[in-house]
Amino acid sequence: MILYPAIDLKDGQAVRLLRGEMAAATVFDSDPAARARLFAEAGAEWLHLVDLDGAFAGAPRNAQAVEAILKAVTIPVQLGGGIRDRATVERWLAAGVARVILGTVAVEQPDLVREVARAHPGRIAVGIDAREGRVATRGWVEETGAMATDLARAFEDAGIAAIIYTDIARDGAMGGPNIEATAALARAVSVPVIASGGVSSLADLLALRATGAVAGAIVGRALYDGAVDLRAALEALKA
Repeated sequence: MILYPAIDLKDGQAVRLLRGEMAAATVFDSDPAARARLFAEAGAEWLHLVDLDGAFAGAPRNAQAVEAILKAVTIPVQLGGGIRDRATVERWLAAGVARVILGTVAVEQPDLVREVARAHPGRIAVGIDAREGRVATRGWVEETGAMATDLARAFEDAGIAAIIYTDIARDGAMGGPNIEATAALARAVSVPVIASGGVSSLADLLALRATGAVAGAIVGRALYDGAVDLRAALEALKA
């Protein structure tokens, strides 16, 4: 199981939100590129970036910070937030982003997801953010009637690289991930599923791995708060 350290970007800074509330942002680092280097030096194999301002605006808003991170590290980076058209996908892939995450457009423009996934095999992921199993879009502000599992199944044959599943109620709350729901989704589809939201300890990571179904886990606040030691977690997951 791959561990993805998360860097959420707001106003050019690395922050963490509580359950997706922008008003509840905590700034952890004013230099996200330096934080990215620390994660890479600790042995991280991937980084997970989110342009939070972009997710609400519907277009990139932290491009300078993302570009600085891309220059600072050599490990692959996946990026989501405000990517709503093919031109933006192409621009980020050309800039060096290894994998682009499409969330809102997966609900509103599923044909676009299929189109770019065919054009860029292995470089497109779908982000599914849900409250009580129902998908939310546009920075988690708008709730839809779509069920997470149905949306995931709709892209099984699209050639996407992964599904990033976020339980919004758990995100940033340090209360543990929704292991049962994440594992159920992972078992329902053939696409690799990456868990996001709520990881607060090494025990949480080991429990996700123990499902035998979850391909990866994104960790944010727990790394910044020191609840999870990145080096120790990476070693434990390799054991």
